[in-house]
Amino acid sequence: MKYIDLDFLEAEFDTIQQNFNSGTPFRWCTFDGIFKSSEAELVLNAYPAVEDGKWDGTTYLDQKNKFQKTKFESGSVFDAVFAELNSDEFLGWLQRVTKLEDKIIGDANLFGGGLHQSINGAFLNVHVDYNIHPETQFHRRLNTIVYMNKEWKDEYNGHLELWDLSNNNKVQIAQVAPEFNRCVMFETNEISFHGHPKPLNTPEGINRKSLATYYYTKTRPESEIAQDHNTIYVNTEGVAGSVKRITSGVKALLERINKK
Repeated sequence: MKYIDLDFLEAEFDTIQQNFNSGTPFRWCTFDGIFKSSEAELVLNAYPAVEDGKWDGTTYLDQKNKFQKTKFESGSVFDAVFAELNSDEFLGWLQRVTKLEDKIIGDANLFGGGLHQSINGAFLNVHVDYNIHPETQFHRRLNTIVYMNKEWKDEYNGHLELWDLSNNNKVQIAQVAPEFNRCVMFETNEISFHGHPKPLNTPEGINRKSLATYYYTKTRPESEIAQDHNTIYVNTEGVAGSVKRITSGVKALLERINKK
């Protein structure tokens, strides 16, 4: 593979597998170096600017100032990168790491995934993801996010938060800085709550960049099956979170009015 460093992934396989399968209350892990060092630079340099007008911008009650891109020119850097992230070779590695009982299936159309870029003020409230792909009806089982941000500072916010909200808990179990070439993997189920609810506080010209790929199986354990649902958001910030939702909702409404 040109971009994914399979030699590194195999060398670190035991550690990554152990970390992933020991994550609680849902399985997760993080590691640096999924892309080869030189190729990671190519990926970063190929990242299109938000201003190029080819992004799908989204602002709603529970997310703000997030841009997404899922279509790429044939032969381009991102066409090749996402092809590798959905390749049989990488899917086989994921299968061995996660020990999922059914065959892992990629999504070449990148529904909900692809390139993500968030600008100053952006947030994504804590949530669990939709559980069924709307076109294939496959079960969503695994998220892989690769961050592409050099010298990210804590004061920028934008850290991925993982939460335990099971059995009446309300505990943040991890906070992951979105550093350059850092991969976060976590299983997707009814308790895999995650997000970056704190609005970005970035200077002009610095955006939060990531590549997201989601993986599926045709079935899942009976104990994990739930009624089909879309993204389910929760408020982990109390009154401040409620105010933030209202403000974001007003912005979204005004954007839609101005487009008419």
